[in-house]
Amino acid sequence: MVPASDGRITERLKRRLRRVERTYSAGEDRPLRGYAAAMTAFGVYTAGWATVVKTRGRPVPDRPAPWDVALTAVATFRLSRLLSKASVTSPLRAPLTTFQGSQGPAELHEEARSEGAKSTAGELVTCPFCMSVWVASTLTAGQLLWPRATRTAMGALTALAGADALQLTYSALVAKSTGE
Repeated sequence: MVPASDGRITERLKRRLRRVERTYSAGEDRPLRGYAAAMTAFGVYTAGWATVVKTRGRPVPDRPAPWDVALTAVATFRLSRLLSKASVTSPLRAPLTTFQGSQGPAELHEEARSEGAKSTAGELVTCPFCMSVWVASTLTAGQLLWPRATRTAMGALTALAGADALQLTYSALVAKSTGE
C-alpha cells in the first residue's frame, strides 16, 4: 500500500512536470515526454551495445583511428539519409509519417504524424540529423564487435555517398551546359 505522503509527492511532481512542459512549449506543441522517452530508449540501446561489447571481452581502443572516424562519418551520413529520406525506404517510415512531396533527387519530404508517440518517432525517422546519432552508435558498436564486416559495409556506404556526389555533379554540369 502506498502511503498518502507518496501520493501527494507524486501528484506534486506531475503538476510540476506539466508546468515545465507548458512553460517550455510557449503554446507550441512540443512532445517533451516523447523526447524524454526517445532519450531513454537511446540510453538503453547504447547501454545494451556496451554490455555486449564488454561481455564479449572485445578491446576498446584508447582512441579511434582517424581513418575509422572519417569512414564512420561518411557512412553515417549516407545511411542516415537513406533511412530518413530515400523513396525506397518510405515503407519503413509510412506508419509514422505522412507523404508531403519530393525533396531532391530520390528523396522525399514527409511529416511526422501528430498522434502521441508516433509524433516523436516520426520526427526521428524523418530527420537525418536525429537518425545519424543512432546510426553512428550502431556503426561504432559494429566496429567493436564485427570490425571486418562493419568496415566492409561502411566502405560500401562511403562508395555510395561518393557515387551520389558524382551523379549530382554530373547532373549539374549537364544542366549548365545545356542551359536547363
